[in-house]
Amino acid sequence: MKKHYLLVSDFDQTLSFNDSGLVLSEMLGISGFQERVGDLSRLNLVQSGAELTYLLRHDADFRGVRRTDLIEVGKRIRLKRNIALLAELLTGGIDGFRFDFYVVSAAPWDVVHSALEGIVPADHIIGTHFDFEGASETVGKIVQVHAGYGKVAAVEALRLRLGVPTDRVVYVGDGSSDIHVMLHVNRGDGLTIAASETRLIAQIAARTVISDDALSVLIPVLEEICGYDASRIRLVFEEQGLLIQEWDRVRTDWLTIRDGVESAA
Repeated sequence: MKKHYLLVSDFDQTLSFNDSGLVLSEMLGISGFQERVGDLSRLNLVQSGAELTYLLRHDADFRGVRRTDLIEVGKRIRLKRNIALLAELLTGGIDGFRFDFYVVSAAPWDVVHSALEGIVPADHIIGTHFDFEGASETVGKIVQVHAGYGKVAAVEALRLRLGVPTDRVVYVGDGSSDIHVMLHVNRGDGLTIAASETRLIAQIAARTVISDDALSVLIPVLEEICGYDASRIRLVFEEQGLLIQEWDRVRTDWLTIRDGVESAA
């Protein structure tokens, strides 16, 4: 009997290279998106990852965004390579291990579904939902946001529904919006994988993998769960017609060095 695992991935800058809000701003000709997000973060007004949702409801420049705009944004987002192959290998099973692959994101569900259409089933995508108003389907009331602790609730609900033990959960994320869920997965002895070297995430995640290819997530999965060594992992990739050209293992030390008390005086 295959061992059953749940693998959950964030979307923005984990499976893609672009932030959904930035793409939307550029498409609509709205400037200063990063500054607006920075202001919200400094105020701690919303949970990390929910900034775009807040702007869509409360920023005058973003009012009037329609569902068709969100769908178009999804089509414009640049995805990492081989997401479809990653999903196929995970759901097909690897050497006695079976993985349910889901995407949980604070980004609007319509954006994520549009970007991953034909790659990840619609019912395997969990994102922010809105009520759309009028014939033009303008963004209206917020139904649910999966940001911050909301991601924890989403992952836990999936785990319970699928009957997966806490130590068989894998989570992949890239930024501060993933901190809560990574801490939750670590506490249950699951596997956390960072897709960026953002300091807080790199310090929390059990493994960090940096690549422009989504299939890179398989490296820690094959090592930590399946027990594969480097040569066997290379063989898995070669069987898919892929070659791991460069594989650098680097340990990062984060340091802040200041003058001592006497020197400062």
